[in-house]
Amino acid sequence: MSDSIELLSIGDASLDVFLAPTETETLCQVDTKECFICFSYGDKIPVNNLDFSVGGNAANNSVGTTRLGIRSAPVITLGTDEVAQQISAVFQKEGVDTQFVAKQEGKSNYSSVINYGGERTIFTYKAPKDYVFPDPLPVTPWIYLTSMGDSFQPYYDKVADHVRANPEIKLAVNPGSRQLRAGVDSFRSVLEVAYIVYINRKEAEMISGFGDSHGKERELLDAVSALGPRIPIITDGGGGSFVKDENGKYIKASVLPVDSYERTGAGDAFGSACIAALIKGKPFEEALLWGTVNSASVIGYNGSQRGLLHDSEMPVWLDRARSSGVLVEKF
Repeated sequence: MSDSIELLSIGDASLDVFLAPTETETLCQVDTKECFICFSYGDKIPVNNLDFSVGGNAANNSVGTTRLGIRSAPVITLGTDEVAQQISAVFQKEGVDTQFVAKQEGKSNYSSVINYGGERTIFTYKAPKDYVFPDPLPVTPWIYLTSMGDSFQPYYDKVADHVRANPEIKLAVNPGSRQLRAGVDSFRSVLEVAYIVYINRKEAEMISGFGDSHGKERELLDAVSALGPRIPIITDGGGGSFVKDENGKYIKASVLPVDSYERTGAGDAFGSACIAALIKGKPFEEALLWGTVNSASVIGYNGSQRGLLHDSEMPVWLDRARSSGVLVEKF
């Protein structure tokens, strides 16, 4: 195994622009089933705020785990534009190992995020590219495989083959929107060799074909683990998170009661802190708590990286969670 790298984060990076339209310029229909934000066709829409931030699942995971003391290296292919320069500058500032960050002629990924009422709607542009992987992929203790563009399948299969050839690697899979739209068969190869899969409740219901799982969290975890992952970890927004660990124990965690300013990156923050805790040898009960507080910190800021916690901040946030009554318990 590589002596210097604990975690490879494989996926994408992007530059995100955040737009906050004034509520007087929107028509919003909200009920228990459907939420819409509507703008008048052909209008100019005033915004209260404009902000830019580096994002993308693999970039967020690399920065988040690096801040928590993990030696992380992203496997990311950037373009050759100004966006790529901004992303590279953030990696350098954060101390992220960039030896596997490649550049390919063309554009980088870009997202526009509409922030309304504390929730976000994201328009994502994934630049068409052939991803550049190191040859061979290094053997590291952990790999975090997450969202990639439309050409993802051969690269997912390559990671699966790499893990089969090196079973000592623990693979964490966090499929993105393009993988989920393509269907579970398109990424079944990595699920079958995954140590962990991170997904939210809706995604878990989708890939397992379970249907409405409320009140049936154990059964949903079982259905996801039947696809191959040894450890399914499912997040549920304000409903917290739940996991079935290696010993078949079902554990759930509540959330830290904080107001949300903007929710982009909440899932990535949870995943990066949770995997950092596991790499450090923490039990799943504590790993869920790490993910919970990191996510709570991120949603207090614009963008997916500004609120990511540093290792030195984690004890304070863990104490805050416990004193606020955050529960981590068997169910």
